[in-house]
Amino acid sequence: MHQIPEPVRVLVEAANAGDVDAFLAGFTKEGAVDDWGRVFRGADAIRSWSDAEFIGKQVSLAVTLVEERDGETVVGAEVGGHGFNGPSHFSFRVEHDAVTRMTIRA
Repeated sequence: MHQIPEPVRVLVEAANAGDVDAFLAGFTKEGAVDDWGRVFRGADAIRSWSDAEFIGKQVSLAVTLVEERDGETVVGAEVGGHGFNGPSHFSFRVEHDAVTRMTIRA
């Protein structure tokens, strides 16, 4: 299993800590979350999505897989909390020291 790159690790740890400000700080200004085809771009949109469906639901991410695929970091996780629960995959595009896109799929 690959080591989680620092920008991705920051987002995973922020989500597990319930720290939406640290989570948002891990994205570029134009960063986006793609949650099963629904795209939320920019800090305000990502915060609204997260408050309703991610950190606001006390999400927990128990990492089960880390690999590099087509220039992205793919993290498999067992998701817990008061929203979706179960296995999921998150792919991250990183530019320099921040995430440009986080995509959530099964």
